[in-house]
Amino acid sequence: MCRACADGRQKAILGTMSQMPSVQLKPKEDTRIRGGHPWIYDNEIAAINGNPSPGSEVVVRDSRGKQLGYALFNPASKIQARIFSRTSSRADTAFFIQAFQESLAWRARFFDLEKASFRAVFGEADSVPGLIVDLFNGKSASDGRHGRWLSAQFLSLGVDQRKSNIIEALQKVFKPAGIMERSDAPVRKLEGLEDSTGILSGSVPDSIIIEENGLAFSVDLLGGQKTGWFLDQRANRAAAARYAKGRQVADIFCNQGGFGILCAAKGAASVVCVDSSNEALKAVQENADRNACADRVTTLSANAFDQLRTFEKEGKKFDMVILDPPAFAKSRSSIPQAYRGYKEINVRALRLLNKGGILVTCSCSHWFDDALFDKMLLEAAFDCGKRFRTIEERSQDLDHPIVSGYQESRYLKVRIVEIL
Repeated sequence: MCRACADGRQKAILGTMSQMPSVQLKPKEDTRIRGGHPWIYDNEIAAINGNPSPGSEVVVRDSRGKQLGYALFNPASKIQARIFSRTSSRADTAFFIQAFQESLAWRARFFDLEKASFRAVFGEADSVPGLIVDLFNGKSASDGRHGRWLSAQFLSLGVDQRKSNIIEALQKVFKPAGIMERSDAPVRKLEGLEDSTGILSGSVPDSIIIEENGLAFSVDLLGGQKTGWFLDQRANRAAAARYAKGRQVADIFCNQGGFGILCAAKGAASVVCVDSSNEALKAVQENADRNACADRVTTLSANAFDQLRTFEKEGKKFDMVILDPPAFAKSRSSIPQAYRGYKEINVRALRLLNKGGILVTCSCSHWFDDALFDKMLLEAAFDCGKRFRTIEERSQDLDHPIVSGYQESRYLKVRIVEIL
């Protein structure tokens, strides 16, 4: 941008700042926001000044009128304002370009940008509230064409209204061959939005092949779960596979086999992959063939809770059990029920393990924090008369940055333990 244009834009911004609508907080509700948290709930607001339209930018002020930042406003949501910046007043194309450049610079420190697939934008943790973008480097399964594709979720009203600005910025910063939209998450309903899926720009193959931990996996950007592949478990899959050699492994809630197939490739004696989705199990079989380990990988189509009970009734034993369930806790009110669910599957998994066996257990719900997860695991072991040694305590990979003040960015918990 030329100096004159930049000066003109800044003057225009300054000219409208004094007229920008504002959200004023109640007394003592600013502490969390000052600490870095980006969400302002409806019950924390004392006044809304200036009649802001849904999705518009607003100034956030404390009870004394001191400015705290700029947010995107949605009166239909319980989270009525989502802070996108402490300094920039407009969430325009220039803002998104800068945010994406900064997010890319962080990933460049840890990943090969030309070969790796990674989360390119992690919502509030990358200062773009409600936007998830996964970047896939790979090749088309149909014609072998190499390329880079993006899979995006627009999960809040503010970013949904700015879709065209965001697409322009994504194209400029990441230069993809195509962008797929997967805005079909339940959280959109809380924002007053309908589901939206389809190709936003360029072209996207029906299936692409990516490389992860030295293996090849197929990814369906349109039909796969969420954005097509769970990138946050990349390093955890590698960690689990280090202990798999010579073991009989059960990969429960296996999805497309990211854990189980890597274990097989690293020398597991056998791997049984369990999931309730036949489409996911078809992908497991294809990925096992693709990585020359199909002779050691079998699949079972079943409800995971039911199959764990069946294994126990049959007297089945394993040397390694992997539990990677979906988020059981979707809200604070669901924590007690989630606790029971996590505990049940962990009790049953522990009963299936031989002495010296390895349990890899996960939770991807931010509501179910580390302390609660560890408490659950201790109780599960106690209830079935087992003790364990902790080998590793892990979280999500570095493309899902954990930011201070925003505890929701620390969501994934992974424990690798050995049965005594």
